[in-house]
Amino acid sequence: MTPTPRLNCTQTGDGLRLVGGGSWTAEHSEVLERLIDAAVPQAAGACHVLIDTADIGDLDTLGAWLLERLIRGASRGGNQVQLVGLAPRYGELTNEMHRVNVLGRTLEPAPNRALTALDKLGRVTSQLGSDLVEFVSILGAVSCALGRVALHPRRLRFTSTVYQLFRVGWLAVPIMALITFLIGGIIAQQGLFHFRKFGADAYVVDMVGILVLREIGVLIVSIMSAGRSGSAYTAELGSMKMREEIDALRTMGFDPVEILILPRIVALVCALPILAFIGSMAALYGGGLVAWLYGGMSPAVYVARLREAISLTHFEVGMVKAPFMALVIGIVACSEGLKVNGSAESLGMQTTASVVKSIFLVIVLDGLFAIS
Repeated sequence: MTPTPRLNCTQTGDGLRLVGGGSWTAEHSEVLERLIDAAVPQAAGACHVLIDTADIGDLDTLGAWLLERLIRGASRGGNQVQLVGLAPRYGELTNEMHRVNVLGRTLEPAPNRALTALDKLGRVTSQLGSDLVEFVSILGAVSCALGRVALHPRRLRFTSTVYQLFRVGWLAVPIMALITFLIGGIIAQQGLFHFRKFGADAYVVDMVGILVLREIGVLIVSIMSAGRSGSAYTAELGSMKMREEIDALRTMGFDPVEILILPRIVALVCALPILAFIGSMAALYGGGLVAWLYGGMSPAVYVARLREAISLTHFEVGMVKAPFMALVIGIVACSEGLKVNGSAESLGMQTTASVVKSIFLVIVLDGLFAIS
């Protein structure tokens, strides 16, 4: 059983002699705390303090820190403190404790709000500039790879492109059709609910047809593709980056853009217009079903009114946007995947950033098409 720690105080004129002994370890932390708390006030009132540690048998980090606390408390008023009798094997430990919190805790001044806001604005602007440079860089690399494939068609990874087209196109049809069908039905229901007050039920068909073909159909499909396919692209390329597979391709003399990125972007550019067309048809069908069941409008009337309300121009305006939105989603998703570092946290952050940036750019691009 280890001896109980002790700290005896002996007054010597205007000085104080402290004699420590026993085991100064974490096992006796409560006893040591009480001894130090009792000794510090006495030592602070003495001019000379001698601390004798010759009888201390065991000393760990806690004991060394409490001994340092005793020394600092005794010398707080400018008193002379002398430590004697310490075993040589504990010298490095006590020296290390002596270097802890020497300068004390400094309070940082409250930051200036205006400067903080300006700093945040500068960082955001710098990040936007970096993202733009990265976007243009990947776009240029993809364009060069596409040019090489155009000159030498055998370089195209046809199997990979078809597989990616199957993943982002065919497998996405059910969820895209379901979501756009529901959106079309909701638009028709809300239009009928409000237009009925003015006796303008028939104009619901105009609203559904024009809105779906020009805006909602391609926009909803693009947002869904950004969340479904864009995040998958980022996660796949990010995982390859973490496992150094992309570096391995470069080492073997292959271009990662041509092998990994180009097939994905080509597949997405081909698939998104088809998905937008299917989504628009599903939304029109959903709107017609709601107009029939909720508004009492027969399918024949709905189709006839739809022929009068829409034209080929509305369909073309919506379809023209799809390839550009697919290109933006693909470029952003692949560029964010290449930014992944070697941690799972980085993979999650870049995947989130990919989805957010893609959706934002898709909406901005839709707005630019709308005002052009």
